[in-house]
Amino acid sequence: MKNFLQTIMAIILVLGVFIAPSIALADSDGSTTEEVVNEKFGAPIVVYGGNLTEDQKNSVKESLKITDSSDVQEIEVTGQDLVTYLKDGDASARMFSSAKITRKDAGKGLVINIVTPNNITEVTSEMYANAMLTAGIQDAVVEIAAPKPVTGHSALVGIYKAYEVTGGKLDTERTDVASDELSVATILSKEAGIDEAKVSELLTEIKKQIAEQNPVSREEVEKIVSEQLANLKIELSEKDRQLLIDIMDRIRQLDIDFSKWSDQLNDLSKTIEEKVGNLVDNEGFWASVKEFFNNLIDSIRSIFN
Repeated sequence: MKNFLQTIMAIILVLGVFIAPSIALADSDGSTTEEVVNEKFGAPIVVYGGNLTEDQKNSVKESLKITDSSDVQEIEVTGQDLVTYLKDGDASARMFSSAKITRKDAGKGLVINIVTPNNITEVTSEMYANAMLTAGIQDAVVEIAAPKPVTGHSALVGIYKAYEVTGGKLDTERTDVASDELSVATILSKEAGIDEAKVSELLTEIKKQIAEQNPVSREEVEKIVSEQLANLKIELSEKDRQLLIDIMDRIRQLDIDFSKWSDQLNDLSKTIEEKVGNLVDNEGFWASVKEFFNNLIDSIRSIFN
């Protein structure tokens, strides 16, 4: 019985070690540091999905911590904006995902924060960042929210519109390719079953090689894609592989100064590598936890036997 009690105490202590770190702390009043407005770009732009109800809009405001509408400029994104920025945009599309964009000085980079992660079901912050770089959006803080589960694709068009409202100028060829890139990313993640972080890593590494090698033909792009798939040990069906080559070849043909692209791609690459590294570490951690409890169960059985 003494050995049994000692075993139970060990279980309680171990559970405390494993469970305690999962508790997150938050400010008791939910307050955030007030952001200084950069007068060069004006107030941050909040773009709401055009099909939000008033209650849903208020929910988005709460998620984006907008307490005073006079501190921001508010606009809506509709299906008509899809037609403006995408070649095959559907003017009747329903738009729910929303975003807040704050322009920053050159060199500050992109910061993407999905503030309602449970409601953006297909697109990750790294996928947004990759697509935004392709579209020509740099140096901004972007927060994305939705009041109910949505894929998150329409937020990108809202970001395009908000960026131009703040004085930025976007090439519609680039915005169209960027949106298609986002679609390819979600297809590889959702349908091909590749981890979202690995998809973002793959896209970023291919684009880094395009920036460095400056390929002049589809064949050269295909070679880069094949090399990065091999490097990252990712296997795709021939259909998905061609889909990836198609979008990367379109990126190659865009009017992009790839020399200026490299720094932000490298920054994005580091962020994704950390995320992939954490994913691997977590998998190893939980495997060790499983092994521990299996051994513990065997020990308890031996006591009663």
